[in-house]
Amino acid sequence: MNFKTLLENKELQPYLLKARYGVEREGQRVTLAGDLVDTLHPTTLGNRKYHPYIQTDFAETQLELITPVAQSISELFDFLTAIHEVAYRSMNPEEMIWPLSMPPMLPEKEEDILIAQLDNFEDVLYRRYLAKSYGRRKQMVSGIHYNFEFSDELLQKMFALQSEIKEYTAFKTAVYLKVTRNYLHYSWLVTYLFGATPVSEARYFEGDERPNEPVRSIRNSSHGYKNHPDVKVSYESLEQYIVDLERMVNEGKLSEEKEFYSVVRFRGGKKMADLAEAGIRYIELRNLDLNPFAPCGISEEQAEFLHLFLLFLLWKEEEAPAHIWVTDGERKNEEVALEHPLQATRYQEEALETLIALQAFIEEQGLRVSDGLMGTYIEMVKTPAETVAGKLYTQSQKTSQKEVATKIALENHARAWAKPYQLAGFTQMELSTQIFMFDAIQKGIQVEVLDDRDQFLKLSVGNHVEYVKNANMTSKDSYIVPLLMANKTVTKKVLDQAGFRVPKGREFSSLEEAVTAYPEFAGQGIVVKPKSTNYGIGISIFKEGASLEDYQAALRVAFEADEDVLVEEFFSGTEYRFFVIDGKVKGILLRVPANVKGDGERTIEALVAEKNRDPLRGTNHRSPLEKIQLGDLEKIALKSQGYDITDVPAKDEIVYLRDNSNISSGGDSIEVTEMFNEDYKEVAVKAVKALGAVICGIDLIIPDHTIPASEKDAYGIIEGNFNPAMMMHIYPHKGIGPRLTMDVLELLFPEMF
Repeated sequence: MNFKTLLENKELQPYLLKARYGVEREGQRVTLAGDLVDTLHPTTLGNRKYHPYIQTDFAETQLELITPVAQSISELFDFLTAIHEVAYRSMNPEEMIWPLSMPPMLPEKEEDILIAQLDNFEDVLYRRYLAKSYGRRKQMVSGIHYNFEFSDELLQKMFALQSEIKEYTAFKTAVYLKVTRNYLHYSWLVTYLFGATPVSEARYFEGDERPNEPVRSIRNSSHGYKNHPDVKVSYESLEQYIVDLERMVNEGKLSEEKEFYSVVRFRGGKKMADLAEAGIRYIELRNLDLNPFAPCGISEEQAEFLHLFLLFLLWKEEEAPAHIWVTDGERKNEEVALEHPLQATRYQEEALETLIALQAFIEEQGLRVSDGLMGTYIEMVKTPAETVAGKLYTQSQKTSQKEVATKIALENHARAWAKPYQLAGFTQMELSTQIFMFDAIQKGIQVEVLDDRDQFLKLSVGNHVEYVKNANMTSKDSYIVPLLMANKTVTKKVLDQAGFRVPKGREFSSLEEAVTAYPEFAGQGIVVKPKSTNYGIGISIFKEGASLEDYQAALRVAFEADEDVLVEEFFSGTEYRFFVIDGKVKGILLRVPANVKGDGERTIEALVAEKNRDPLRGTNHRSPLEKIQLGDLEKIALKSQGYDITDVPAKDEIVYLRDNSNISSGGDSIEVTEMFNEDYKEVAVKAVKALGAVICGIDLIIPDHTIPASEKDAYGIIEGNFNPAMMMHIYPHKGIGPRLTMDVLELLFPEMF
């Protein structure tokens, strides 16, 4: 099959850079000092046998992080980064992930390397077999497995443009066989560029023959984790590949097919047996050392290069029969792997020719690639110190490889813990959704982001599927519930009819009508707010009543947010947010309006700027607390207290910039769940039930929480909130908050708890 001619067809150009990707990253857990831990797999990660993202490899200390299938490299790294962060923050805070493929110093006794403690005894037996056959020390090496599948669109187009192969499955198999043979031939080039195991740490080669360190890649040499030399498999055809593997197993040279540790592994489905029927669906590249300079062990640039390289290898002709072509590549790879990391490879000229040919292929095909991508790799060939192994070895000479690796691991650890309320890879999403995704990934629930701008997720455990929007809008609530609570007039009527105390007031659809009604509200505490908005937008509170001027200003702000406005009586007391899930109060929050504390020296404007520097404060609901604004509403609130933003408050004086206590308008959150008796919680639960909701935030005004809720005017309900924010409960300004996102997951997937 002449793939070179086929790929030069211009009809294929739009599809060449489309593919599906996956990464499996292994890594040892170590202490903050860089020593191998002796702890068990984190219990917070649930059952690793079924966990789709975080498992263990050979040893109990050896994490394996697995991405879902991604449709783009950026999507791949969003998930890979997120899974890393979940892994870090699920481990003991005094532990981190070792950034090198070669393990840290191993125990004196080989039997002290603890095999993964798995539920399935067959998996344990398999690891015991590996330990006996290869030794436990060799099993402690970690790496990257890069799964790659050309897009079905590309392969279907290619299949349609040829007539030589009649069946699509056979055509796909031919594609991957060609790519694999060429990859095996040029694996030495990948080892040169990405090899990163120049030296071993103590006790890895205990009693074994070792290379003359430093080298480029111990892991990719004969001294790494390899099958025994008598394991031989042909890549000439899929049929011969399967026959050879079966023969290796029958002869006892392999215990089963998955013990075959080739540079490239064929994948037809979940099991090796699927290959014969389904053909090759994708390939798994297994010769990538962990890149210590990439936080996830592999960089986006590496992933992009590998995609281009595999495409090029499909285009490039083979220059010898399959067995010779592959064997020649294995010989070269052994030589390159054992070269000094700062030495120019003996195949430098061929490496340059190959990369320049790849660059020409990219240009001829009109492929858009990252700026400077090929220049970087061409420079690596010219300057060995620029390779990954070269950089690692050079830096290690100043101190030691262990110190370099420990420093890198500590930086990764600090980054993962810097903002524990965020989920790296998805920080563009609303914060409650980030926390919710973190918990789902940690629990082993599969997550698919259907629309990141709309915060829409698909969650699944086996055949059980749930769709979730904004972290707590679920199928458990009927369609009418959000519509009811979006209309504050309807919410009040429903609660009033159910016997709950709600504020009296009027609804207006025009500014003129509302202004005309001013005499009805003059001289009494009132609240002016939009009819159908959330997050405290457009709300003004006048505890002692409003002047006509301020009343008109508040109305203008409210009408900017909605076409209908409510003017209601003001309930005196403290406002509390009760968070109800499935008939239980899971959290109660005291929300303090946006405020600053005077120091007798700085202006209100300067004090606001200082408070906004708190790392917990951000914008657009991407942080637990919102930055305080100095807009029209804040200036109205200051004016009612006789202040301007340029005034200097006295030392320790609290100045409020808002009357409403919404966190989304800059307020502070204080966790107070344990402060309340059951009677007020029962009120909240019954109110939510009256609204027909399963998940709801209900706002109560309570003058004195020590007075029983049954007393007259002990409370008033001012609002019901569908899709209430959770981050302010989970990460309050003061106190330790409940993990409400886990409560929502338990509601949706009780089988996982």
